[in-house]
Amino acid sequence: MNRTNFFSIVMVALAPFFIWACSSSQSIAKQGPQRILIETSRGELIVELSDSTPGHRDNFVKLVDEGFYDGLLFHRVIQGFMVQGGDPGSRGAKSGKRLGSGGPGYTLDAEIRADHLHTKGALSAARQGDNVNPAKKSSGSQFYLVQGKPQNPGQLRKTQRKIQSKNPDFAYSEEQLEAYASQGGTPFLDMEYTVFGYVVAGLDIIDSIASVETARGDRPIEDVTMKMSVIR
Repeated sequence: MNRTNFFSIVMVALAPFFIWACSSSQSIAKQGPQRILIETSRGELIVELSDSTPGHRDNFVKLVDEGFYDGLLFHRVIQGFMVQGGDPGSRGAKSGKRLGSGGPGYTLDAEIRADHLHTKGALSAARQGDNVNPAKKSSGSQFYLVQGKPQNPGQLRKTQRKIQSKNPDFAYSEEQLEAYASQGGTPFLDMEYTVFGYVVAGLDIIDSIASVETARGDRPIEDVTMKMSVIR
């Protein structure tokens, strides 16, 4: 067998491998943090889910794909704090109906991380209080988007000391302090709730939702609806 024929046979034998490798590389190249488009009656925003909180990420994507959130309301809105949604009982809810107790019938184990803070635009899982939920398990569907307010260094040092009483190793980095000072947020929620993503486009829509007039129970007088889709 001459050298030309030998190399031809080798390349043919290896061709399936190269095809698979290239296909695999292209697949990997297309992969990245999952992003969700949230269309609201006040505008659109995009959230990027964290790969460091896989339980919450995968659950959120699953619910979005199933259309779980389509037609639901932002049922709890507090200016300067956050906007909350994800209660399936809010779909088509009559004015004045008490909302906020619904879910998919399960909770999620907490995935609380010191590097996932409640700066403005944080996507975090709602949950029941510590008195009935000491493990800080998250609601299976309810979430909130942080608005918050700018924080000064004194406020953050006080918050840090409080967090350190339960988590001695916790400390804000210089970058995190700057983010809270410039963007704002709700640092008193850090290490208490699972943050599993951040708004990467349409941050002003949180402000728009937070500005609506609300009734008793912090429900907007005029419904603010949502529809979600996975960006692929």
